[in-house]
Amino acid sequence: MTARMHPGRVLANVATLPARLVEPVMTGVQKTIGIKRMPWIFLIPNLTAVLLFALLPVFINIFYSVTGSDRLYPTDRPFIGMANYETLLDCGNYLQPSTCSRDLFWRALGNSLVFVPTQVVLMIGISLLTAICLNREIRGRGFFRGVFFFPVMLSPVVVALTWQWILQRNGALNGLLEAVGLSGINWLIHADTAFAWAVAVTIWAHMGFYTIILLAGLQAIPRDVYEAAKMDSASHWRVFRRITLPLLLPVLLVVFVLCVIRSVQTFDELYVLTGGGPGSATMLMVQYIYEVGFAAQPRNFGLAAAASLLLGLVLLVFTALQLKLSRSARND
Repeated sequence: MTARMHPGRVLANVATLPARLVEPVMTGVQKTIGIKRMPWIFLIPNLTAVLLFALLPVFINIFYSVTGSDRLYPTDRPFIGMANYETLLDCGNYLQPSTCSRDLFWRALGNSLVFVPTQVVLMIGISLLTAICLNREIRGRGFFRGVFFFPVMLSPVVVALTWQWILQRNGALNGLLEAVGLSGINWLIHADTAFAWAVAVTIWAHMGFYTIILLAGLQAIPRDVYEAAKMDSASHWRVFRRITLPLLLPVLLVVFVLCVIRSVQTFDELYVLTGGGPGSATMLMVQYIYEVGFAAQPRNFGLAAAASLLLGLVLLVFTALQLKLSRSARND
């Protein structure tokens, strides 16, 4: 009679089968190249992915930015040097987009210069306030944490369509206003209200992500520090200003940079919610790049590539600033 193998041992043999099959191959490779070079064997898959999906597109984008024509294939695109950049930067008065050869680029840039600081300041402020509230011992704290994070899991298109239904002329918000005797407003027709709601909707959609990061930072602060401050009868504002804020500063710097990058790259929600309108009141840089490179006829890939590289340069500056501030904070 053959002895029956224990089920746990069978599962262990099955689980280790791939490793046992690969072991002779890896042993041969190690003998060939030496043990010091073995880490590169494990890095090659990741390095290949980074090269193909991160670095190669950057180089292709640079190539397109210095070539012309509406042809897609690189061999069909003539070299024109810095002409695309000169076209984007050609302005009689940079404060008046109508004097620029590409006025929509400067309108999108102007909208971004207002949208990004406004959204970032409000996003961080509201997220920090929410994180402080959720860090307290309140009833149903776990439920409220889930509620604030829930919009982050929604598709940007779903978020935009939901708010479009709320804000349209016959939408839910105007229905509530009319129910209490107030007249409805065309929220997405007027430039000022459309821009304000663009900021509000994007904050609502993404603040949960930053709230979770700040909440983790708050929970990492030692409780002994707060107990010592309580024994000294320090006020809540003094505790926040002298303890919470300095100890949370590294996390705030990370949140700031992530928020700036996400804000500059805003596209999905606004494209579905307003389409960049009314007119160009809510058109941001990424939408301009999309319109020029893919939606307009003829498609101008070179101009879109040049605009995207200028946008990437701005993000690079913010990233370098974050690294410098992080080093300064650690040194202090």
